[in-house]
Amino acid sequence: MPSATARIRPARPEEAGALTTLALSSKAHWGYDCDFLAAVRESLTFTAADCESGSIRVLELDGELCGLYRIVGCPSEGELSDLWVDPHVIGRGLGRTLFRHALETAAREGFETLLIESDPHAIGFYLTMGATHVGHRRSDVGRWLPLLRIAVPSAAARSS
Repeated sequence: MPSATARIRPARPEEAGALTTLALSSKAHWGYDCDFLAAVRESLTFTAADCESGSIRVLELDGELCGLYRIVGCPSEGELSDLWVDPHVIGRGLGRTLFRHALETAAREGFETLLIESDPHAIGFYLTMGATHVGHRRSDVGRWLPLLRIAVPSAAARSS
Protein backbone atom coordinates (compact mmCIF):
# COMPACT_ATOMS: atom_id res chain seq x y z
CA MET A 1 0.00 0.00 0.00
CA PRO A 2 1.46 3.42 -0.95
CA SER A 3 2.20 5.89 1.83
CA ALA A 4 0.09 9.01 2.18
CA THR A 5 1.32 12.25 0.69
CA ALA A 6 1.13 15.25 3.02
CA ARG A 7 1.56 18.87 2.02
CA ILE A 8 1.07 22.16 3.83
CA ARG A 9 -0.15 25.21 1.94
CA PRO A 10 -2.02 28.49 2.51
CA ALA A 11 -5.75 28.17 3.15
CA ARG A 12 -8.17 29.14 0.39
CA PRO A 13 -11.25 31.33 1.01
CA GLU A 14 -13.65 28.62 -0.17
CA GLU A 15 -12.27 26.29 2.54
CA ALA A 16 -13.50 28.39 5.48
CA GLY A 17 -16.51 26.16 6.18
CA ALA A 18 -14.46 22.97 5.98
CA LEU A 19 -11.84 24.44 8.31
CA THR A 20 -14.53 25.40 10.83
CA THR A 21 -15.89 21.84 10.71
CA LEU A 22 -12.39 20.45 11.19
CA ALA A 23 -11.70 22.68 14.21
CA LEU A 24 -15.04 21.84 15.85
CA SER A 25 -14.52 18.13 15.21
CA SER A 26 -11.03 18.31 16.69
CA LYS A 27 -12.35 20.14 19.78
CA ALA A 28 -15.15 17.58 20.16
CA HIS A 29 -12.54 14.80 20.16
CA TRP A 30 -11.73 15.77 23.75
CA GLY A 31 -15.24 14.82 24.93
CA TYR A 32 -16.74 18.28 25.31
CA ASP A 33 -20.55 18.33 25.39
CA CYS A 34 -22.83 20.01 22.85
CA ASP A 35 -23.46 23.06 25.05
CA PHE A 36 -19.74 23.75 25.40
CA LEU A 37 -19.14 23.25 21.67
CA ALA A 38 -21.98 25.68 20.92
CA ALA A 39 -20.37 28.21 23.29
CA VAL A 40 -16.98 28.02 21.52
CA ARG A 41 -18.34 27.75 17.97
CA GLU A 42 -17.78 31.45 17.19
CA SER A 43 -14.12 31.31 18.26
CA LEU A 44 -13.60 28.22 16.07
CA THR A 45 -15.32 29.68 13.01
CA PHE A 46 -13.15 30.63 10.06
CA THR A 47 -14.22 33.09 7.38
CA ALA A 48 -13.15 33.60 3.80
CA ALA A 49 -11.37 36.78 4.97
CA ASP A 50 -9.44 34.75 7.58
CA CYS A 51 -8.27 32.44 4.82
CA GLU A 52 -7.36 35.33 2.52
CA SER A 53 -5.21 36.92 5.23
CA GLY A 54 -2.44 34.38 4.66
CA SER A 55 -2.19 33.55 8.37
CA ILE A 56 -3.78 30.10 8.03
CA ARG A 57 -1.95 27.09 6.63
CA VAL A 58 -3.68 23.78 5.96
CA LEU A 59 -2.35 20.27 5.89
CA GLU A 60 -3.61 18.04 3.10
CA LEU A 61 -3.21 14.29 3.23
CA ASP A 62 -3.77 12.75 -0.19
CA GLY A 63 -5.79 15.84 -1.14
CA GLU A 64 -8.01 15.83 1.99
CA LEU A 65 -7.91 18.63 4.58
CA CYS A 66 -6.58 17.05 7.76
CA GLY A 67 -5.21 19.92 9.81
CA LEU A 68 -4.52 23.61 10.08
CA TYR A 69 -2.64 26.22 12.02
CA ARG A 70 -2.81 30.00 12.25
CA ILE A 71 -0.19 32.48 13.40
CA VAL A 72 -1.32 35.98 14.32
CA GLY A 73 0.36 39.10 15.61
CA CYS A 74 3.37 41.17 14.69
CA PRO A 75 7.01 40.22 15.14
CA SER A 76 8.76 39.80 17.46
CA GLU A 77 6.09 37.96 19.49
CA GLY A 78 3.15 36.34 17.79
CA GLU A 79 0.61 33.75 18.73
CA LEU A 80 -0.14 30.29 17.46
CA SER A 81 -3.86 30.93 17.77
CA ASP A 82 -5.02 27.69 16.16
CA LEU A 83 -3.61 24.22 15.60
CA TRP A 84 -6.17 21.54 14.77
CA VAL A 85 -5.88 17.99 13.48
CA ASP A 86 -8.77 15.90 12.19
CA PRO A 87 -9.54 13.24 14.83
CA HIS A 88 -9.43 10.52 12.16
CA VAL A 89 -5.68 11.07 11.71
CA ILE A 90 -4.63 11.84 15.29
CA GLY A 91 -1.67 9.72 16.33
CA ARG A 92 0.06 9.79 12.94
CA GLY A 93 2.50 12.63 13.72
CA LEU A 94 0.57 15.27 11.78
CA GLY A 95 0.27 17.58 14.79
CA ARG A 96 4.06 17.54 15.13
CA THR A 97 4.37 18.17 11.39
CA LEU A 98 2.04 21.17 11.60
CA PHE A 99 3.75 22.54 14.70
CA ARG A 100 7.23 22.32 13.17
CA HIS A 101 5.96 23.98 10.00
CA ALA A 102 4.40 26.75 12.11
CA LEU A 103 7.79 27.40 13.74
CA GLU A 104 9.47 27.52 10.32
CA THR A 105 6.82 29.95 9.07
CA ALA A 106 7.20 32.08 12.20
CA ALA A 107 10.97 32.22 11.66
CA ARG A 108 10.55 33.34 8.04
CA GLU A 109 8.10 36.03 9.16
CA GLY A 110 10.47 37.41 11.80
CA PHE A 111 8.89 36.11 14.99
CA GLU A 112 11.18 35.35 17.92
CA THR A 113 8.55 33.76 20.17
CA LEU A 114 5.01 32.43 19.91
CA LEU A 115 2.40 32.37 22.66
CA ILE A 116 0.02 29.42 22.73
CA GLU A 117 -3.30 29.43 24.58
CA SER A 118 -3.69 25.68 25.00
CA ASP A 119 -6.69 23.50 25.51
CA PRO A 120 -6.03 21.70 28.81
CA HIS A 121 -5.99 18.37 26.95
CA ALA A 122 -3.23 19.58 24.59
CA ILE A 123 -0.77 21.07 27.06
CA GLY A 124 1.31 17.86 27.15
CA PHE A 125 1.75 18.02 23.37
CA TYR A 126 3.04 21.60 23.47
CA LEU A 127 5.36 20.90 26.40
CA THR A 128 6.78 17.91 24.50
CA MET A 129 7.34 20.17 21.49
CA GLY A 130 9.47 22.52 23.62
CA ALA A 131 7.02 25.15 24.86
CA THR A 132 7.12 26.33 28.46
CA HIS A 133 4.12 27.01 30.66
CA VAL A 134 4.10 30.74 31.52
CA GLY A 135 0.68 31.25 33.09
CA HIS A 136 -3.01 31.18 32.28
CA ARG A 137 -5.39 33.25 30.19
CA ARG A 138 -9.15 33.61 30.48
CA SER A 139 -10.90 32.30 27.37
CA ASP A 140 -13.87 33.79 25.53
CA VAL A 141 -16.18 31.41 27.43
CA GLY A 142 -14.70 32.19 30.85
CA ARG A 143 -12.38 29.21 31.40
CA TRP A 144 -8.78 29.69 32.49
CA LEU A 145 -6.53 28.06 29.90
CA PRO A 146 -2.82 27.24 30.07
CA LEU A 147 -0.66 29.88 28.38
CA LEU A 148 2.63 28.69 26.92
CA ARG A 149 5.53 30.30 25.08
CA ILE A 150 8.01 28.82 22.64
CA ALA A 151 11.14 30.37 21.20
CA VAL A 152 11.24 30.24 17.42
CA PRO A 153 14.39 28.16 16.82
CA SER A 154 16.15 30.34 14.27
CA ALA A 155 15.46 33.42 16.39
CA ALA A 156 16.94 31.67 19.43
CA ALA A 157 20.02 30.69 17.42
CA ARG A 158 20.54 34.33 16.32
CA SER A 159 20.57 35.55 19.92
CA SER A 160 23.18 33.07 21.16
